[in-house]
Amino acid sequence: MQLIKDNKMKKTVNKGNLKAALTLATTALLGSVQVAAAPTSVESAEDSWSFDSAFLYYSEADRVSAAEAVFNAKKTYSDDSILNLKLTIDALTGASANGAVAQPNVQTFTRPSGKGDYDIKPGDTPLDDTFHDTRVQLNAQWTQPLAQNYTGSAGVHISKEYDYLSLGVNGNIAYDFNKKNSTVSFGLSHFQDTFTPEGGLPKPFASMASAYHDDGDESSHDATRMGSDDDKTTTDIMVGFTQVINRNMVTQFNYSYSVVDGYLTDPFKILSLLDSNGIAQDYLYENRPDKRTKQSVFAQTKYHFDETILDVSYRYMWDDWEIDSHTVDTRFYIPLGNGSYLEPHLRFYQQAAAEFYQPFLMQGDALPEFASADYRIGEMTGYTVGLKYGMKLADGNDLSFRLEYYRQDPKSAGQKSPGALADMEIYESIDAIIAQVSYSF
Repeated sequence: MQLIKDNKMKKTVNKGNLKAALTLATTALLGSVQVAAAPTSVESAEDSWSFDSAFLYYSEADRVSAAEAVFNAKKTYSDDSILNLKLTIDALTGASANGAVAQPNVQTFTRPSGKGDYDIKPGDTPLDDTFHDTRVQLNAQWTQPLAQNYTGSAGVHISKEYDYLSLGVNGNIAYDFNKKNSTVSFGLSHFQDTFTPEGGLPKPFASMASAYHDDGDESSHDATRMGSDDDKTTTDIMVGFTQVINRNMVTQFNYSYSVVDGYLTDPFKILSLLDSNGIAQDYLYENRPDKRTKQSVFAQTKYHFDETILDVSYRYMWDDWEIDSHTVDTRFYIPLGNGSYLEPHLRFYQQAAAEFYQPFLMQGDALPEFASADYRIGEMTGYTVGLKYGMKLADGNDLSFRLEYYRQDPKSAGQKSPGALADMEIYESIDAIIAQVSYSF
């Protein structure tokens, strides 16, 4: 998961650079192409390097924690071409919800590998505390003027985790007109991912087998598997438009279309199979469709007051899984003098549930074609409140600190909780703290 977003829109540059910043953001292909180049100050020397670094820590209460380090290097050449290189390293540890519901009794679950098990106390949300991974990601992007008013860009992406490999390419072209006050862009990217989860790929709705140990029999676990790895592909298309309204205001509009095809099930998620009293009788592995088509529209406006800058954006996303979401993001840059500034941040997110989202299954009901209890595709709201403080150092370099609070509130799927489940917390809220330090030189 990508926890650091490039917010290198220099607030100390002149108003002309504000337009350049949004133009570059427009031509960066979608959010999945994480190689967006930061705007270059008009004072930058030709054939010069600039560097950005950041360290971020994300921690959910009693759940997942993530530490991420990012290093970005950019070289601008005398012909206005740009080379952008980005290295991301992150580590995730902690406990992740396995999809089962809380129960009035102790629950025992087999670990994803099939070797060993873990117990959950009565009334607690079942969390697998063995969740951990390390990711190394490399991105390279080349931006080149092609002809008068035309700029092209191409890039490559590679990301490796313990059980996941992602390879991608992207390209986009931008055209300036109306005295360079307007820009249209078109981008395309393609990713090929391979998933090799520990313990293999579970069969859809197979019952969780009992754990085996060093001297145990693995046949019961193997009987629930259908292979060791699988692939998925993602193809993204983006059309963008940026318009300078006046000396103080610039707007941006994007439309994106994405097709994901292949293995989309989470092999680590299960569903509780309950009796009429709400007591779990079995645990079944989830199953999701093998294709997903997503669309989104995005609008952003930046307004430069005499000193402050207001940045407001809205994104609406919908897909053929019946998930739709609304995101409103607002930042307000406030200069403090001597190159320092404050930037309050407020973000609101609302999401509808996937059509196959079910918090649990009932004994005696026919099994659906698809079902998942993963709260991430359920109905929810979330908000982020934070503050960033930045300063310019004596050597001209930039240093900033960001601290934010995030809360996610899953909502009821409209299903009545049977028996003992009525007293359990099924839709547990998640609280998280985000802290980041960034240094540019």
